[in-house]
Amino acid sequence: MRPRKAYLFLLLLGLAQLLAVAGAEGPDEDSSNRENAIEDEEEEEEEEEDDEEEDDLEVKEENGVLVLNDANFDNFVADKDTVLLEFYAPWCGHCKQFAPEYEKIANVLKDNDPPIPVAKIDATSASMLASRFDVSGYPTIKILKKGQAVDYEGSRTQEEIVAKVREVSQPDWTPPPEVTLVLTKENFDEVVNDADIILVEFYAPWCGHCKKLAPEYEKAAKELNKRSPPIPLAKVDAIAETDLAKRFDVSGYPTLKIFRKGRPFDYNGPREKYGIVDYMIEQSGPPSKEILTLKQVQEFLKDGDDVIIIGVFEGESDPAYQQYQDAANNLREDYKFHHAFSTEIAKFLKVSQGQLVVMQPEKFQSKYEPRSHVMDVQGSTQDSAIKDFVLKYALPLVGHRKASNEAKRYTRRPLVVVYYSVDFSFDYRAATQFWRSKVLEVAKDFPEYTFAIADEEDYAGEVKDLGLSESGEDVNAAILDESGKKFAMEPEEFDSDTLREFVTAFKKGKLKPVIKSQPVPKNNKGPVKVVVGKTFDSIVMDPKKDVLIEFYAPWCGHCKQLEPVYSSLAKKYKGQKGLVIAKMDATANDVPSDRYKVEGFPTIYFAPSGDKKNPVKFEGGDRDLEHLSKFIEEHATKLSRTKEEL
Repeated sequence: MRPRKAYLFLLLLGLAQLLAVAGAEGPDEDSSNRENAIEDEEEEEEEEEDDEEEDDLEVKEENGVLVLNDANFDNFVADKDTVLLEFYAPWCGHCKQFAPEYEKIANVLKDNDPPIPVAKIDATSASMLASRFDVSGYPTIKILKKGQAVDYEGSRTQEEIVAKVREVSQPDWTPPPEVTLVLTKENFDEVVNDADIILVEFYAPWCGHCKKLAPEYEKAAKELNKRSPPIPLAKVDAIAETDLAKRFDVSGYPTLKIFRKGRPFDYNGPREKYGIVDYMIEQSGPPSKEILTLKQVQEFLKDGDDVIIIGVFEGESDPAYQQYQDAANNLREDYKFHHAFSTEIAKFLKVSQGQLVVMQPEKFQSKYEPRSHVMDVQGSTQDSAIKDFVLKYALPLVGHRKASNEAKRYTRRPLVVVYYSVDFSFDYRAATQFWRSKVLEVAKDFPEYTFAIADEEDYAGEVKDLGLSESGEDVNAAILDESGKKFAMEPEEFDSDTLREFVTAFKKGKLKPVIKSQPVPKNNKGPVKVVVGKTFDSIVMDPKKDVLIEFYAPWCGHCKQLEPVYSSLAKKYKGQKGLVIAKMDATANDVPSDRYKVEGFPTIYFAPSGDKKNPVKFEGGDRDLEHLSKFIEEHATKLSRTKEEL
């Protein structure tokens, strides 16, 4: 090779090596740049997050009012003796109306010596604080004293709020003692036996429902203590006072009972301040109202819409009257009781003093039943006997079933219901009574059944579920039995003969129930079998298989939360031929068996093979894979063990 060519060759070779090195180094440099960029972005994001955290922690001020939230609350109040708090919602009209007044309060307390901070909390976004301080309405005002919340219950005016805050801020201020009385075995009988009326709560210190009730109960106690005479509220720690809890059959918490001179009655009222107050005021009145004139009785008969219950006695000191009052207290929520001391009224009712009469208003009377039912009442008569007598004759032979009385009057089954346009006003009473008379002719021969008429518009949903909404008939009928099954009369012209045939066929067991049901799924091969009304018996009641059935509602949040867990459960036991994991939309399908009661969602039962009438309800445990699996393992009769288990 010549020198010139050799030189050129070496030059080109060196250049190629330089390019190769440069090419090799280029990607590393780009990669490094990208990594640096990512690091820069991450640092910026971290800085932004830090800034956001700092923003959350920073206590801002709006027109003199401090803005607190879940993030900055504890840090801010930690070293404060007294803080005024308002929990509000941005959309709340009362809050918007109160805002200018609250800002004035903030400015006044800012000039206090020492200054008292005034803050507001958006309870819709600061959900942890809203839950912590039991905020259920807006605006809610509380005064924080050394970290302890004091409810403000006065008017929302600058003058009253400032005065109360200044009072609480005093160094020697202490919370007022609880108005709710604390009862133990040492003082229970003395307090309760001496009270004309007292409400007693049996609670457990660990019970969540009890803790939720506590502030409402105390507020109600304060309110009822202001009355003249006051109505006392008391509480018993049922865990510490086991003898008292056992004595009054306390099995759940909280259990509330009303005592009248030591005699217990169930409390069936609300569990918030105003509901408790209203309920106890009503309960404190006499259970029976005195009738002073004969005209009142005549009006009950002419215009009444419910059973008439009147006790006739010599006077308030009559021992029989006292027994009547006790019985009335037991039933005062379901029936209206009256009493009279008038001989004129006794004569009109054809009774003597010391007797109780139960009768129906004129529109519900008939030739097939007595005009009235009379019972002798003496000082020795048990109030339970009076109660049983009232319940026995409270319903007419054919009454009017409606939404307002259904839960208290028409729970007995079998119930024969005749649906048509029911209207007892003057213009339509004759037509209403015409069809009712047809029902009466049948009802007199079946005393073991309850009969009622019902307006077809009021019960449009029920009529539709029975498949009768398109019957084309003016009058339709159905029977609701003890197990929850429903039987519809075939659409045909209604009269007493067709109704009698229908009821007789039911009595002989010849009728097929109407079952509300979604369509039967065409493809039901998934791990969770879908059950509808029409397939309940064939799937759930299959005597050869164990079945775990979940009753759910499409709108239920707990059901949605359970869905993936339930699906995993079904997949886990997919290989078990003797076990079916199933679900049913209980809002769109009837449950044909009364053994499977659904009172909430989700409700889960295990139906063992060979014993379908005694399903086991899943209760108490967490609805997770572990606990549901354990539930199946405990009750299954058809499980085959896997190799892993063996």
